[in-house]
Amino acid sequence: MAPEENDFLFADHEDDIQPAQELHGCWDVLVVDDDPEIHSVTKLALSGVTFWNRSLRFHDAFSGQQAIALLKENPSICVLLLDVVMETDDAGLQVVKRVRDELKNHFVRIILRTGQPGYAPEEHVIREYDINDYKTKTELTRSKLVTALMTAIRSYDQLVQLEAHNDSLASILDASKAILGHTDIRAYSAAVINQLAKILDTAPRGILCGMVSDEKRINVLGGSHEYEEYFGLGLEQLDNGRIIMQVQNCFDCLCHLRTEHEATFALRSKSRNAAIYLELECTPNAAQLQFAELFLTNVSVGLDNVRLFNKLRDVAYKDQLTKLPNRANFVEQIELFYQPNQNELVLVILDIAQFSDINNGLGQEVGNLLLQAVMERLRLECPEAQLLSRIGADVFALLLPRAPFDEGEFLDALMFPYAVGEHVLSVHFHIGVCEQQDFHRQGLETLKMAYIALNQAKIGKVSSGRYSPDLEEKMAWRLGIIRQLRQDFEHHKLEVWYQPQLCFKSLQVIGCEALLRWPSGNGNYISPAVFVPLAEDAGLIVDIGQWVLEQACLQQRQLASVGCDISVAVNVSVPQFKVPHYAERVKETLTRHQIPANKIELEVTESVVMDDIGGVVATLQELKEFGVEVAIDDFGTGFSSLSYLQKLPLARLKIDRAFIKDIPETDSGAIASLVIALGKSLGLKTIAEGVETEAQAAILKQLGCDEVQGFLYAKPMKADELLIFLQQHKACKV
Repeated sequence: MAPEENDFLFADHEDDIQPAQELHGCWDVLVVDDDPEIHSVTKLALSGVTFWNRSLRFHDAFSGQQAIALLKENPSICVLLLDVVMETDDAGLQVVKRVRDELKNHFVRIILRTGQPGYAPEEHVIREYDINDYKTKTELTRSKLVTALMTAIRSYDQLVQLEAHNDSLASILDASKAILGHTDIRAYSAAVINQLAKILDTAPRGILCGMVSDEKRINVLGGSHEYEEYFGLGLEQLDNGRIIMQVQNCFDCLCHLRTEHEATFALRSKSRNAAIYLELECTPNAAQLQFAELFLTNVSVGLDNVRLFNKLRDVAYKDQLTKLPNRANFVEQIELFYQPNQNELVLVILDIAQFSDINNGLGQEVGNLLLQAVMERLRLECPEAQLLSRIGADVFALLLPRAPFDEGEFLDALMFPYAVGEHVLSVHFHIGVCEQQDFHRQGLETLKMAYIALNQAKIGKVSSGRYSPDLEEKMAWRLGIIRQLRQDFEHHKLEVWYQPQLCFKSLQVIGCEALLRWPSGNGNYISPAVFVPLAEDAGLIVDIGQWVLEQACLQQRQLASVGCDISVAVNVSVPQFKVPHYAERVKETLTRHQIPANKIELEVTESVVMDDIGGVVATLQELKEFGVEVAIDDFGTGFSSLSYLQKLPLARLKIDRAFIKDIPETDSGAIASLVIALGKSLGLKTIAEGVETEAQAAILKQLGCDEVQGFLYAKPMKADELLIFLQQHKACKV
């Protein structure tokens, strides 16, 4: 290039004097031209030029290949002053293509310079290539070069900042995802510190603190491992006065605070106020603080989510009354102790006996207070318990060391009276015990084993039961029997038989007792001694008992229709008496069947009477006023009944077969004599059951017993057989 051709770089020279200022960094500019003089005059023309407190730093390439190599090595180059014609006529255009397509560099601004426009027409180049400016060398004065460069640098800086913003926003999204997945407050706090430190380009050292609203106290919720020993403690327990002061000030003003070495950010969420303390290694810039502010919005949402999750988890896994783990939680936890080769622990489940009576009699509030009192007693007496849960309405479960556990001592400690509100309650318990060697891999199965032991204790009317494999077999048999009984009852396979009752003096039939029978299907019958207690435990006895009463009414009407004027006695169990308005139900049944009240007698056991003496007396009195007579069945086999006998509106005492079966061989009949004498003194008739020999009958008759029932006179029989029997004994007028 001739010297005169270089004048375009110096024409239109501006002598503006810029004041001296401190520079911070530089802008990298790559000059690409095969003419060394172009490099020289370009640098000379732009010497001393600065943009936004940054100087220019030049790089040189004399061919398209060199330019690509330099751009690969130095991606921070912001402007490319590029000649078109170099090693080839379109070398510069090929550089543009490779920069954009191959290097994927869309930030660098490209100013195309050409001394031979014919090789690269401006309209074609601008349309086909991603360039930012097109200048011919003859028009490119220094002023225009500075202007073009300034425009290009500004554009480059905007693109870089925009990309940085996009990256930062993406990092905020990533950071938010990283924290919002946590449901444990400590894990959440650690994630917050890590992500905030990334945004501020510092080390992740800090804590997250929250205000406990009901206590007005600041707690350390979590943070980085340096502060792990303080997690869950009050802020005042931190061994760092500076942190305490910064966090406390942050809570007081509810605003962000920053010093040269630390930043404390205030958080406001729906559930609580919080603060993040973070150590700083360098001062964050305005953009970082802005991005941190955006991130903190998600932190507040995350705090609410963690609290909500924990609240929902509490609902699902915590008993709301006692705040103990509930059944679902216990089932999960007990699985962790499944170790078949060890037997160091015992699972104990504890049932409060007759808790429903306390709840119904004294009110649910008293019942709740009792449950809380039992919980506190368990905590006091069993501090070594590894698990303590409320797994049912009145059932607690504990996991205790096996070696010192003693069932008797355990129950003695629990049965000491409880002060509950204005009441002092004596409470009884049943417990089921399962040793660790019998635990199952599944928690529900382990709990089932302990319940088998508990149910065995209830059935046996004892305080405690221990699980064993054969016990499970017995329970399976028992459940099978109950299932079959329910099915046979629904399919009307049960039967009612009748055993006549006679006057001792005249041997005339005066009544009969309705007796439940269950055919086994093979011609035999299952003993009532086996299935009646099972029916009571399974809750079937109420429906079955009502059905027996209905059958007795039908039988009485049939007998009356053929002139048999006798009564029918029906047994009543404890569960039946607990049915609300039981007396009304009996009266309604007799009225519906048009049965005279004095033709149905109810036989109740001492266990019925002693279960709820006040309620029983009221019910029996209502029945007596209606005309129904009541007899005490199996009298003398219970306890404490004598003290209540005068209160009961009875018509008859029934001497249990246990006091008759050994007469006269090994029993003189002394107890039978006492019962008969007691009946006479109270104005009650006496009836002896289970009389099988003439000798027994003679002694009982001599003692003054009024009535008799037993195999000596008649066995239990079906309804049609009863009619024949009554006709043979001339008990029917038709």
